[in-house]
Amino acid sequence: MRIGDLKHRVTLQYQTRVADGMGGWTISWVDSGTVYAAIWPVSASEIIQAQAPTMVVTHRIRIRYRSVLKAGWRVSWSGRYFNIVSIVDVNMNHRTLDLMVKEAAG
Repeated sequence: MRIGDLKHRVTLQYQTRVADGMGGWTISWVDSGTVYAAIWPVSASEIIQAQAPTMVVTHRIRIRYRSVLKAGWRVSWSGRYFNIVSIVDVNMNHRTLDLMVKEAAG
């Protein structure tokens, strides 16, 4: 991988529970850090959701290796959010990770 390939700044986020003050809790997203990434669209498909066609776009995002990353996290980039579906350690040498993601609503 060339250093110039990682030209997009993305924010890694994870979910946490926040007390709502009434004895319950709500889900909130917390920033884990900002990293440089390469982003490629992989595929797109159209599904019917709530009786309306919705486009589902999947991407591959490559970042430098981070051991704390989990599949339940998401990536924020330019006002768009991507849910991490799977994490692949490229060549299994702990240098880069390929994140297979699905674009999500904000």
